[in-house]
Amino acid sequence: MPRMRKLLVAFVVAFLPQLATAQLSIEITGAGAQRIPVAVAPFAGEAALGPVITAIVKADLERSGMFRILEVPPMVPVPTEASAVNYAEWRSRLADALVQGSVALRPDGRFEVRFKLHDVVKGADLSGVAYTLSRDQTRATAHRISDYVFEKLTGIRGVFSTRIAYVVKRGPRFELKIADADGAGEETALASLEPIISPAWSPDGRRLAYVSFEAKKPVVYVHSLLDGKRHVAANFKGSNSAPAWSPDGSRLAVSLSRDGGSQLYLVNPDGSGVRRLASSNGIDTEPVFSPDGRTLYFTSDRGGSPQVYRMPAGGGEPQRVTFEGTYNVSPRISPDGKLLAYIARNGGKYQVTTMDLATRQTQVITDSDKDESPSFAPNGRMILLATVVGGRGVLSAVSSDGRVKQRLTISAGDVREPAWGPFTN
Repeated sequence: MPRMRKLLVAFVVAFLPQLATAQLSIEITGAGAQRIPVAVAPFAGEAALGPVITAIVKADLERSGMFRILEVPPMVPVPTEASAVNYAEWRSRLADALVQGSVALRPDGRFEVRFKLHDVVKGADLSGVAYTLSRDQTRATAHRISDYVFEKLTGIRGVFSTRIAYVVKRGPRFELKIADADGAGEETALASLEPIISPAWSPDGRRLAYVSFEAKKPVVYVHSLLDGKRHVAANFKGSNSAPAWSPDGSRLAVSLSRDGGSQLYLVNPDGSGVRRLASSNGIDTEPVFSPDGRTLYFTSDRGGSPQVYRMPAGGGEPQRVTFEGTYNVSPRISPDGKLLAYIARNGGKYQVTTMDLATRQTQVITDSDKDESPSFAPNGRMILLATVVGGRGVLSAVSSDGRVKQRLTISAGDVREPAWGPFTN
């Protein structure tokens, strides 16, 4: 587990030289106590699309930890969104909600997916949506349906249509990967024989900032996911590391050692406008903006041990935030600005810990012991992280209250440096 070496970014994650042979698979290792029982009837005509929409929607909802998916017996004819609903029958099956839908081929060769969501308890139609799509948009459409159902039943915006970034070691190569939130649709944004670390999504989800060692030193790049083009954002003398986007996407906070020890700076994404924010005799790194853009949280050992601090985003006097223990690093702020997540050392274990910024109460929310790189989902419900299981790196996710746990793995692969992308339109 990295100590202050990671703070200097000279630390290179020790990936095992194994080949990753498949996309991420997700195993649910813990679920919430109060889960809403939901029935998802097979979408009529969906076989024409290939990937089964029903299966994707069920898997999305189950994975959230907030729903219990009920078995639906074979039904002839297959019900559609236009079918009359026998609410008494579905209540007898202990369903609180029911999803019914259909798929139809349009004259133009595209498809139309229609669905309705029903409140079984109240015997009410909660409305539905129709989507027009091509065959290759099947999975994305299924995620949109899951998002709709999730929000209608919980009042919280769903994140099934969002994406994640992470780094995989394949033989001698490091690969920066982009995938759907369920691990499907994996694409390689960058492959290199040198380490790639610290990916950070721009607020619009169109760019990634990251650190690459391909120049035999850490350099910050900004990479467009639309056309694959990239440019250098910070390549000064010494270390260039830990990029973090401002909420409006106009600036990056970075840690640079151009003037000596690692300190915090602001820089425009094109590399211009470099401005130092603070000075200390220690290492200042891992900056992250608060959601309103007014505050920077960061890691510093200025007090003798690595702790989380904060200061005005334009520079100013830092204030220490964490006081329990002698090692607290990698701060991340929830999208609503109320919760701080970070890695704390507890009895030799490195675990994701949260702090309520209003009450200062803390909670260890993982049961693993080598956690790194926490990253909030854009709705604040889940936290993605890297950890080590069986001697190799895997990704995990845990709900912000610690009740729901997932493990994301690649067969015979080593995965690190996760970052959960933003909501996109």
